[in-house]
Amino acid sequence: MQLVVDAGNTKIKLAVFKEDKLLERQEVVLDHITAALPILISKFAITKAIIASVGNLSEVQMRAIQNRFPTVVLDHRTPMPFHNRYQTPHTLGVDRLGLVAAFAKAYPEKNGLIIDAGTCVTYDFIDAKNNYHGGAISPGLGLRYAALHKHTAKLPLLSVTEDFQLIGDTTSSSIHSGVIGGLVQEIDGIILQYKEKYDPLIVVLTGGDAKVLSKRLKNSIFAHSNFLLEGLNYILKLTND
Repeated sequence: MQLVVDAGNTKIKLAVFKEDKLLERQEVVLDHITAALPILISKFAITKAIIASVGNLSEVQMRAIQNRFPTVVLDHRTPMPFHNRYQTPHTLGVDRLGLVAAFAKAYPEKNGLIIDAGTCVTYDFIDAKNNYHGGAISPGLGLRYAALHKHTAKLPLLSVTEDFQLIGDTTSSSIHSGVIGGLVQEIDGIILQYKEKYDPLIVVLTGGDAKVLSKRLKNSIFAHSNFLLEGLNYILKLTND
């Protein structure tokens, strides 16, 4: 069995796979990872692990995993199931590598745009010849709410909501309309630009805010809640086979 550790900007996801089947998925805050590990180890016969960290996972926390199992610490030098054409691979977030790997496995020989709606919104493009080219990064919903609050004198700090109206008739509803509606328009617009150049195109939407955004997008997308975890598991399997 394989342990996948996805250390993001706000949470750490722990997942256990048996081959390609996801057996367990947990989300913990940074300080709780060392407490969560023994529980997973007692439940599952884990034999190897992969760590993908874009957050603040410490050396001590990493070694708590590395000392227990053969562990791949993902970086740009790790063998990938695609051709990486990114011009500065050493600056590329490992989460983006994992997402592209997931697409390469799930949709071989297809043009793909993977959109990860988390702290940031990342757009990653892989062509039908298995070449990864890069994409774009923009602020996620939480960052947009925080920026409006932090850089103005009176605007409140709001949280993501499932419901918003096009015409905001209060300050709060106006913020929701601008933040959520604005990001929806951004995503739809970027999808259309890619479709004009690369058709047919498969679009995958994942990340913490995917549920809020997916129901409002005009373009057809595939929503995958565990796409990154599946991609990291695939990289681990290839590395150890």
